[in-house]
Amino acid sequence: MLKKSVLLIVSAAAAVAQGGGPRMMPRSGGIRFLGGEAGRQGPVVTGAPYSADAVTDVTQILADGNKIHQTNTTHIYRDSQGRTRREPGLNALSSAAPGSTMPSLAFINDPVAGVSYTLDLTNHTGTKRTLPTPRSASPNPNRPPRTPPNSPDIKTESLGRQLVSGIPADGTRTTVTIPAGQIGNAQPIQIISETWRSPDLQITVLSKRSDPRTGDVEFQLNNLSRAEPPSTLFVVPADFSITEQTGGMGMRMRNRGGPQ
Repeated sequence: MLKKSVLLIVSAAAAVAQGGGPRMMPRSGGIRFLGGEAGRQGPVVTGAPYSADAVTDVTQILADGNKIHQTNTTHIYRDSQGRTRREPGLNALSSAAPGSTMPSLAFINDPVAGVSYTLDLTNHTGTKRTLPTPRSASPNPNRPPRTPPNSPDIKTESLGRQLVSGIPADGTRTTVTIPAGQIGNAQPIQIISETWRSPDLQITVLSKRSDPRTGDVEFQLNNLSRAEPPSTLFVVPADFSITEQTGGMGMRMRNRGGPQ
């Protein structure tokens, strides 16, 4: 049986694999996960292979002037068939399990075979589950386009196109203003999000979010290559012991050290 602290790390890594990079803030008794940045599992994209290092930086300034900075890197691969592999770094979670040996993990999504794998690279074990029916990356012509909320407190502007991580990307900035008094705030609060998305690869290559309540989060794909990754990255090695998993993800976020 794994210790609870290690279960937290494994569960957190699963979230990183699904989100491409975590947004984390320390909290009393543990780590609070605020969601994922770019690269989250979505429509299957074929014919657009790439590999990159997804780096997430989180910076928070405390009321006393103290500063918390965390960095996490996830290695991401996608082949021409739409198969993906993510290898999350766990350096940002080291404080969650002092003295524990952290597993080295890899997450493979294979829409061709209709399965996904969670691999423990240290112990050569893993779990396998059946994927739900994949969504197409092509837009549904019968679905009406989404329109942004008609609110004077939300402003969206185009930043045009420029090279980001060596590839063309389209930028958008969204500013959300929380009026004074809406959540007990004495003055208005502005939350600014900036996203740069590659139309060719259909991924976000850079995003920034500044929220005075939680801090700044920046996500960027570094060392981006559009070459076809080795096919062996998407195949489970023969010496791995794999168990079938049914009834959901199986690896869920747990943090019993503080309120949920």
